[in-house]
Amino acid sequence: MLLGTAAAASAQNDIKDNEFNPVNTGVTTLSITPDARGSGMGNLGAATDPDVNSQFWNPSKYAFAYSQGGLALSYTPWLRKIVNDIFLANLSGYWKLGSGDNQAISASFRYFSLGEVTTGGYEGDGVNAQTINPYEFAFDLGYSRKLSEKFSMGVVLRYILSDLSYQDTTTGEQFKAASAFSVDLSGYFTTFPMIGRNECQFSWGFDISNIGTKVSNDNGVTNAFLPTNLRLGMNFMFPLADYHTLGIGLDLNKLLVPTKPRPKDFDMETQEGQDAYWEAYDTWNSMSPITGIFKSFNDAPGGFKEELQEIQFSLGAEYNYNQQFFLRAGYNYEHPNKGGRSYFAFGAGFSLNVVQLDASYMLATAQNSPLDQTLRFTLSFDMDGLRDLMGRRRK
Repeated sequence: MLLGTAAAASAQNDIKDNEFNPVNTGVTTLSITPDARGSGMGNLGAATDPDVNSQFWNPSKYAFAYSQGGLALSYTPWLRKIVNDIFLANLSGYWKLGSGDNQAISASFRYFSLGEVTTGGYEGDGVNAQTINPYEFAFDLGYSRKLSEKFSMGVVLRYILSDLSYQDTTTGEQFKAASAFSVDLSGYFTTFPMIGRNECQFSWGFDISNIGTKVSNDNGVTNAFLPTNLRLGMNFMFPLADYHTLGIGLDLNKLLVPTKPRPKDFDMETQEGQDAYWEAYDTWNSMSPITGIFKSFNDAPGGFKEELQEIQFSLGAEYNYNQQFFLRAGYNYEHPNKGGRSYFAFGAGFSLNVVQLDASYMLATAQNSPLDQTLRFTLSFDMDGLRDLMGRRRK
């Protein structure tokens, strides 16, 4: 009986290993949530109310922003259960244009430090070891405009640099930094239906991010896809009482990146199987990003069932008292076969006329997850509040 139990457990592990097939991309740090508000609702933001950090979630929301402009700085200690020198810093802002209040420009800069890394020879004996400080950053500019009283669209242009460069002390080969360019396209719709005597707000939005060139960190041997992502979301906000509102939202995300071929899906014990694998790999490696977007909908080895597993969902809520105090909670789910990065999230915020401070906390469903207990902080400044404050001081 004991042998039977062990055999069943071993067979189950083999099935899990065979089904585990996450989508591979380059510059994966582009997918990390930068701000505390969105992360506090379980990575939610495609259709929530516009805020300073809409550049990451859905830049077309800026056209509906209530303030003339804003600026925000966010900081995230990353993988802090393992190391203490990896972090993500993000600066974002926007400004409304013209007197019609129907268009805006926006920008953001994100910097991800991978800390200090020591590399050595292939034997790992520390001989010829060198210390490097790899990092990745992205800078983007965006423009959004209302196309009607209820609908807007936006576009973002982005430059990306991934500096993982180092010299292989065994072969002498120098691996250089890689750069890429990408575009985001987004749309946002919002309306204010009357339910009973209460005016509510219903919104939906989409964002296709990181449509761009491929990137290589190994001098062109492997050409990785950027984490091109389709985000669809909806949000419903309704009053609970005077000065009290509650918003509930849902986001769906899918990477528009083709699945990388795996040797285990081919008969590698035969020459025919090896040739088939390398042909599939070369096709994947040389595939254009646009072709990869369309290919990503029907190329999973497990068929349509596995394609559905590639969809992540985030469900979250935000309680708002008079635009001054906020409580947030949410849940993010990723299928175990595609990475299993599932977690609960909690957050809070406090706002004055000029400044708002937000914080969020991640609680992973797996106790051994390195993402467990991740904290994020965002400090935002409202330009209308600053202008009013300066005007009062001048008087």
